[in-house]
Amino acid sequence: QVQLVESGGGLVQAGGSLRLSCAASGLTFSSYAMGWFRQAPGKERVIVAAINRSGGSTYYAGSVKGRFTISRDNAKNAVYLQMSSLKPEDTAVYYCAARNGWLSTTFGSYNYWGQGTQVTVSS
Repeated sequence: QVQLVESGGGLVQAGGSLRLSCAASGLTFSSYAMGWFRQAPGKERVIVAAINRSGGSTYYAGSVKGRFTISRDNAKNAVYLQMSSLKPEDTAVYYCAARNGWLSTTFGSYNYWGQGTQVTVSS
């Protein structure tokens, strides 16, 4: 079965950095666009960043552009989210998601989801 397992979350001070990883198994990874979403308490799950199948095209939400970088390694079946200059408003559970096909920013278009990893940014 398909599994997406996130890691790398934790507690960090404002201005700090974290690198999230998502290990995928049970799917032909290079056939899937990948996305990172986040959900803060009491709020909807929203797109943070997405990357196409080859890694040649990316999308970033305006709130993270210039601070976060998404990348993937198809040989390792992994996608990453490098987060820098973190702010308290970045505090959320971060989810990795896989979509069979083109890059998408739409929550409902993703086929598989990880269990999430907590990121907490203290002020």
